[in-house]
Amino acid sequence: MSTIIVKWLINALAILFVGQFLPGIHVLDYMAALWAALVLGIINTLIRPLLFLITLPINIVTLGLLTFLINGLMFWLATQFVKNFTVDGFWWAVLGALIVSAIATVLDRLLLGKDRKVGGT
Repeated sequence: MSTIIVKWLINALAILFVGQFLPGIHVLDYMAALWAALVLGIINTLIRPLLFLITLPINIVTLGLLTFLINGLMFWLATQFVKNFTVDGFWWAVLGALIVSAIATVLDRLLLGKDRKVGGT
C-alpha cells in the first residue's frame, strides 16, 4: 500500500512541476496536483488499456507513435475532471504527458529502486 501512495505523490509532484514550467499547463496548487494524479491514475488504469487495444493496428502501423497521442488524450481527459488543472490545447497535453512520464519514471527509480518497492535498492 505504501508503494502506491509513494507513486501517487511522485506523479503529483511531476504534475505540479510541469504546471510551473510549461506555459500551456496550469496547476493552481498542490491539492489540484494531488487530485490530478489520482484521476490520471484511475484513467490510465481503466480507460487507457481499452484504448490501446482498440487502436492496436494503427499503433503498429505508426510504430508506436500513436502512444504519445493516447497519453496526451488521457492527460487532457484528466483535466476535464479536476478543478484548477487546465491545459490550453491538445499538443500541450501531449507534451505535458511526456514530461510527467519522464519525471515520474526518474523519481520512481530514485525513490523506489529497481524492484519498485518502498525501501528497495
